Amino acid sequence: MNRRSPVSALDPSEIQVETRGSVPAGSVGEARETVAALTALAHEPVLYARVKLGVSADPAVARPCVAQANLDVNGRLVRAQAVGEHMHQAIRLLEDRLRIRLRRTARDWEDLRGRHPLDADQEWRRSSPPRRPLPYFPRPPGERQVVRHKAYELAWATPDEAAFDMEQLDYDFHLFREVDTGQDSVVYRSGEGYRLAQVSPRPDRLGPVSVPLTVSSTSAPVHTLEEATARLEASGLPFVFFADRRTGRGNVVYHRYDGHYGLITPSG
Repeated sequence: MNRRSPVSALDPSEIQVETRGSVPAGSVGEARETVAALTALAHEPVLYARVKLGVSADPAVARPCVAQANLDVNGRLVRAQAVGEHMHQAIRLLEDRLRIRLRRTARDWEDLRGRHPLDADQEWRRSSPPRRPLPYFPRPPGERQVVRHKAYELAWATPDEAAFDMEQLDYDFHLFREVDTGQDSVVYRSGEGYRLAQVSPRPDRLGPVSVPLTVSSTSAPVHTLEEATARLEASGLPFVFFADRRTGRGNVVYHRYDGHYGLITPSG
């Protein structure tokens, strides 16, 4: 396979930075220089780079500083985030996570797409260090509401591909359309591997899978959004995967760092 030659790094001035809370002034320049230097590892042109820096005002939060980077690598989204006790630590941890993702953007994705899943190189999974959970603001339940609703056309993918996408985007879960069963599905980390849940599970129809994967045999609960958020609160889980009572499609409602809810739904 032909590999692209390494590309030039972006100039720090090209890195967009957004801040929230009491972010030290020097952290903006540090984040720009850190992310700009890493763009040379992408192997394909980085078309866009944005960094978000935030500091929680809650004194009870042990690691109040959050650093997140979102890059468009020739049309492919690469994302990483980290938390720390202070912003310098958060940026250094972000640097480690982003370096791993940029190094594997071309190599491992092309290998995964072009080879039989049982033969796929899983270095992308083994090399990803566990991410500390984002600080969570303990907003009173009566004040919580859905403040972000993201709707998109679900990508058709195998569980291997979905797990790769989840790791590359640094998500805790990933909603997709499983190619062999045609089911709206969610994959998430579970112990040393991954777990797959579907609207109507058909584990007998799943193709070969190379990542350590367990499959839930239980159909997704059928809920309205209000019922799903109530289940989210009662369960204590970070997210709830459910089948929308009106459309039958797979949805995910989850806890956000600000104490509110986020909702992900398929478009159309």
